[in-house]
Parts: sequence; C-alpha cells; structure tokens
Amino acid sequence: MEEENLVKKSCRELGITQKELAERIGVKPESLNSSLSRGKISNQTKKSIEMLLEIEKLSSDLKNYTILGEAITNIVNNNVNIQKH
Repeated sequence: MEEENLVKKSCRELGITQKELAERIGVKPESLNSSLSRGKISNQTKKSIEMLLEIEKLSSDLKNYTILGEAITNIVNNNVNIQKH
C-alpha cells in the first residue's frame, strides 16, 4: 500500500491524474495501474515519481525567486527615480 499512497499523494500534490502521472514519468498508464493492483511499483518508477516531485518543487522555488528578484529590482529602480527628483 506504500506504493499506492506514493502515487495518490503525488497525484494530489501535483494536481494530476494517475494517467497523467504515468505519462509524465514515461510509463504507460496501464503499466502503472497494473503495478498498483499487484501492490508493488518498481524502484525505477518510485525514483521517477520522487524526481518529478523534486523538479516541480524546484520549478516553483525558481518562479518565486524570479518574482522576488523582479520585485527587488522594481524597488531599487523606484528608489533611484525618487532620489533623482
């Protein structure tokens, strides 16, 4: 059941279906469903899911840092403009 929990948790976290998860990690949806019905997914599939989650987290972090950087740039530019006047 640990594997099923990993798949369900990952789908919930990413806001995708099991079919979409399978496609994103490069396995056929039927293969993932078959593995889950047997109660065991391969270590490769497990690592692929973990890597996908890490990629999504890093992408989100990068987006946040980009937004923060733009905000800081705007603040600095506004302060420079204020000081010129």
